[in-house]
Amino acid sequence: MKQGIHPVYQEVIYKDVSSGYAFLTRSTAQPKERETWEDGNEYPVVKLEISSASHPFFTGKHRLIDAAGRVEKFNQKYAKKSAPKGDDNS
Repeated sequence: MKQGIHPVYQEVIYKDVSSGYAFLTRSTAQPKERETWEDGNEYPVVKLEISSASHPFFTGKHRLIDAAGRVEKFNQKYAKKSAPKGDDNS
């Protein structure tokens, strides 16, 4: 294996800043901040804006989109207007 070409693979804390949820995993990320984990050891911390703890899909707070209703609305809005009566050229 060549020396000096591989990134450092270490344990890192990923922390969701909106919910406070955190998990420890291995990563090649090299953050500058460090925090003490539950086991008493200090690890680098990567701050996340969103995770499964705060994402609407995983928390059950998402809206289901009614695709059929959207198609009907589109057809009503952009349907071709019928020709006015009396404009028959036949």
